[in-house]
Amino acid sequence: MPDPDFLSLSHQFQLGILDTEQPHPLTTNLSHLANHDLPAAIAVLKEVDHLALSLLSTKLDALPPLAAAITRTIDRGGRLFLCGCGATGRLSISLEILARTGLLPDAAVLGFMAGGDAALIRSIERFEDRPAFGKRQLEDLGFRDGDLLISSTEGGETPFVIGATEAATTLSTEPPFFLYCNPDDLLIQHVERSRRVLENPAIRKINLAVGPMALSGSTRMQASTVLMAAIGFAMKHHRAPAALPADFERWRHFAVEECDWSFLAPFITAEADTYRAGDFVLYEPGPFGITVLTDTTERSPTFTLSPFERCGEQDQPSLCYLRIPEAHTPAEAWQRLLHRSPRPLEWGELSAVTGAAAMARFDFSADVLTHRQRRTPAGAQHHLFRISLDDNTLTWTFRHHAHHLPLPTWMDELGRHLLLKLLLNTHSTLIMGRLGRYEDNLMTHVAANNFKLIDRAIRYTRLLLERHHHLDLPYDQVARVLLQQRSLLLPTDPIVLKTIEALLK
Repeated sequence: MPDPDFLSLSHQFQLGILDTEQPHPLTTNLSHLANHDLPAAIAVLKEVDHLALSLLSTKLDALPPLAAAITRTIDRGGRLFLCGCGATGRLSISLEILARTGLLPDAAVLGFMAGGDAALIRSIERFEDRPAFGKRQLEDLGFRDGDLLISSTEGGETPFVIGATEAATTLSTEPPFFLYCNPDDLLIQHVERSRRVLENPAIRKINLAVGPMALSGSTRMQASTVLMAAIGFAMKHHRAPAALPADFERWRHFAVEECDWSFLAPFITAEADTYRAGDFVLYEPGPFGITVLTDTTERSPTFTLSPFERCGEQDQPSLCYLRIPEAHTPAEAWQRLLHRSPRPLEWGELSAVTGAAAMARFDFSADVLTHRQRRTPAGAQHHLFRISLDDNTLTWTFRHHAHHLPLPTWMDELGRHLLLKLLLNTHSTLIMGRLGRYEDNLMTHVAANNFKLIDRAIRYTRLLLERHHHLDLPYDQVARVLLQQRSLLLPTDPIVLKTIEALLK
């Protein structure tokens, strides 16, 4: 049966008008390029990143108040809390890790995301739809007066993040910051919960709108990059914000102008061919554990792939997995990855997916290869994809390919992780294009596991029906058929294509 909750609330989640949900005009033939002209596909994705980061350059004057609030909070002994959901949740935890390893070594920084640390690995259905959960997680972490919350949401409309942000206004005299990537007028006109935030004088807003994503709606790409860069550079230069623009421009110039991304082509081809052959990949991330984990786990909800499996369960094995060879136990692997112990959520029935016991069943230690070999088909090979850093040289090694990318001596850990994020976003997106996981620049395999993603799947269905079948069907009609199909799908079925097939019948 169709989801009655979505049908009654769909007007709150019809977000196609927003920039972050629009198809990018430069990438309308991305799926074709991914399969027939890989150098051109890499170049167009790099150009979209270049445009987004260039737009961010024009917005840097919004960051000194954030830098000043960070300084003020640290100096009085307060803590920084970084909040997000999905991709912005992962960037929040990434920035916490970077703070621990040198970005803000003397500050107490806590990054959290909807669903807790367990959501780093697997999306937790409908969690982001609940503002009360954002408030509850913030309170559970002990947020108090004098602490500072920095919230990020690519669209500017995520209920979980809004709930945490509004709660922070009542818990601390330091007003929270709310960073987002859509124009104010669109949010105010079309999204009531966003309007409530934008018109609240107790919340400080930083608008970082940079236009559509390279893959429609895939905010793990440009939107999360500019948000991570903005917060990260504000943290880095919190005591000298005047130095921020020049430092950012130096990094941006190298990352998207000077750096040659063409080396990605053979790695994209080789990894896509590995999966086509029925084989699997183990990423060994070197010092980039959280950034590699982010990219590999975000492939699952973006392209409806099997997520990372848990030991001792009969989950379908994921195409790729993470291996930290220096770790000898799952607990040690988590510690090396996060530079702290995990923070699970023990919330009653939700503990089965968010609690400590659930997290302990994800094994990224040296033994993961043995576990993977036991559960994958006989004869399947497991190929190591190594990413390392030696003497300011970033090295990728996979099968018979190797590439050494010299980095400037001035580039610090924040800059290296941001650069690797850009490269991995392009790498994984084009692998998925070669595997047919999107059509044109629309995600046909979107995982419709919350209201925002259900709406996205409905809109993409309508766009493809119009582009390729010259049909303009009403939103509600498509919604009902899609929700019926959703209840019948296997976990990795393409919901958009299945809905189109049903509608054409």
